[in-house]
Amino acid sequence: MNNTLKVSEAELYYEVRGSGPLLVLVGAPMDADAFAPLAELLASDYTVLTTDPRGVKRSKLEPGGTSRPEQRADDLAALIRYVDAGPAVVLGSSGGAVSALALAQGHPDVVRTVIAHEPPLDRLLPDADELLAQSEKLMADYLAGDVTGAWKQFFALANIQLPDEVVEMMFGGERDPEQEATERFWFGHEMRESISWVPDVDRLREVDVVVGIGEESTGQLCDRTSTALAAELGVEPTRYPGDHTGFVDHPEAFAKALRAQLAEAGFRPSV
Repeated sequence: MNNTLKVSEAELYYEVRGSGPLLVLVGAPMDADAFAPLAELLASDYTVLTTDPRGVKRSKLEPGGTSRPEQRADDLAALIRYVDAGPAVVLGSSGGAVSALALAQGHPDVVRTVIAHEPPLDRLLPDADELLAQSEKLMADYLAGDVTGAWKQFFALANIQLPDEVVEMMFGGERDPEQEATERFWFGHEMRESISWVPDVDRLREVDVVVGIGEESTGQLCDRTSTALAAELGVEPTRYPGDHTGFVDHPEAFAKALRAQLAEAGFRPSV
């Protein structure tokens, strides 16, 4: 089922598949389409909710709106309450992991477990100020029109090894206008808000939080931030297939690992 829900300053696009306990898959800026293959694999046992975050693709935002983690958390809480199948296990990846953590802090009643897959919580690191300065530069460069230059800086900062010619092929020349609009919104209204967010660790310790890291993400920036979060919470990180986008690149393996994680947490399909 595809539908929309009106919330404060936005209209959210969302999709619901399957039946059973509620599982939410969310990114930022990744939209619902990125999670579709994984959602299809899990829909045989779970009610799977996916969504475009506010301001991205089919989720419309009022002029002048922004995308702070607290706003995205309110959006997720509204969706969970609207579909009326919670409390939910929420798997958020990247900026969506920040959204999920903010949801656990602000709306613990709608959450059973949060799986925070590689949240970019730069403020937890000792070099946070330097990271923010580099991020501010690449965001400014992108918004000034240096698209490939900004992406090269981004991947270097994230310690993701991509040759310059690959970046130029991915982000140069004629591109999909919808994808460009998503990127521009992210660099202008979402990235800073996500990487600058500071979790309330004491409140998160009151919720079941799993910190996920890709098996192939070792040494990357989000490996560092996720490891720092796990240390703050006093939990061991859980390794998932692939790297930062393992759920996209290896949906079958990721689904298998996620099912095992859910079973371990006692979140089993209805029979």
